[in-house]
Amino acid sequence: MRPKTSHLNPQSITRNWHVVDADGVTLGHLAVKVAMVLQGKHKATLSEHYDCGDHIVVVNASKISVSGNKAEQKAYVHHTGYPGGQRHVPFAKLLDEKPDQVIVKAVKRMLPKNKVGRQMLTKLHVYGGPDHRHSAQQPQPLSI
Repeated sequence: MRPKTSHLNPQSITRNWHVVDADGVTLGHLAVKVAMVLQGKHKATLSEHYDCGDHIVVVNASKISVSGNKAEQKAYVHHTGYPGGQRHVPFAKLLDEKPDQVIVKAVKRMLPKNKVGRQMLTKLHVYGGPDHRHSAQQPQPLSI
């Protein structure tokens, strides 16, 4: 007789809160660790078809670092949908204007490209400064 495999259901998922300080951390290293926790891959009870990850609060997003010449050369590209509507935003400009979007874009591209991945991204909370509004959830520090 084969052993039964138990699967999680949405009612049995427990979510923890973690806080990450992005001061001086490399963007890629931070995004990989955050994406793993958002997906729940750090837990022994992982079900790929459910969103079973934890909440992540990232502070000091404006102090993130990148290696090499990426600070000058990296650009974010999107298209408006109109002819000739390709837009380039340099990394340095996006970091100055919207530092939270730099981390959100890096993490979003590491998550699954489906409905579950979009649910996972809602549990990411990024703040440019050292203050956040999730102290009532008592987030535990997460080492990077």
